[in-house]
Amino acid sequence: MYMENIILKKLLRAQKDEITGHTIYTHLAGQEKDPANQKVLSDMADEEMNHYQTLAKYTNQSPEADKLKVSVYQMFSCFPGITFAIKLMERSEDKSQTVYQELGQIYPEFIKIKEEEDVHENNLTAMIKESKLDYLSSVILGMNDALIELTGALAGFTFALQNSLIIAITGIITGIAASLSMASSQYLAMKAESNNTKAAKAAATTGIAYLITVILLIIPFVISDNVFVAMIITLSIATIIIGIFTFYYSVVKEVNFTKKFLEMLSLSFGIAAFSFIVGYILKKTTGI
Repeated sequence: MYMENIILKKLLRAQKDEITGHTIYTHLAGQEKDPANQKVLSDMADEEMNHYQTLAKYTNQSPEADKLKVSVYQMFSCFPGITFAIKLMERSEDKSQTVYQELGQIYPEFIKIKEEEDVHENNLTAMIKESKLDYLSSVILGMNDALIELTGALAGFTFALQNSLIIAITGIITGIAASLSMASSQYLAMKAESNNTKAAKAAATTGIAYLITVILLIIPFVISDNVFVAMIITLSIATIIIGIFTFYYSVVKEVNFTKKFLEMLSLSFGIAAFSFIVGYILKKTTGI
């Protein structure tokens, strides 16, 4: 009886995940304007419902969808996008797949469900076409360069200038010039590979991503008179930006979060440390 209760709880949890997935995919299909994406999402919703109904034969119960989870994923579908929402949801379904693997020896039908979760839904997800992902590399380029270049520049300015307002003004001038330069370079690079419209969008995306990052990194120097406190806050902001974006990137591209996060963090902070030393040397040698 004890084992039966454990099995029932696992089945009910998996069943709840399936109906939650069905509800989310149904909502996404209803909101999607692209017919091809709509078809894929509808197929995924049907798949989840089939699994739910299969589990119901064993539990004799009809658990409802997790309303909070549905609301969260509906929000994610708007920003940062459908692909992110779907792949993040697939990650959360790993526990259900473990249950199917465990109980497959008792109920062979669950092996089929696990195979469908592993193969069929992954194939469907790969079919989703989301325009914003076409410009993901441009966002990466803009943010990476801004984080690495400006964090390093601000660290150098902090010791060389030691005046928050001057550092902020110098930083924003440097940032605007660099963002325009990055956008121009991206436009020329993309123009050789695609049409003018796509190249212009990629360039704008790169420039805007760079400029937004610049503004976030400079804000501490505007609100704090203590340049070293401002620099610490800037480094904290840079860490948060790297963390958020790396998480998004790791979900969408299915790469290891920790490895990518540490890679970006070490680059940004390594260059910042080097620039800080350069600023110190220049201040001591020039006497400014």
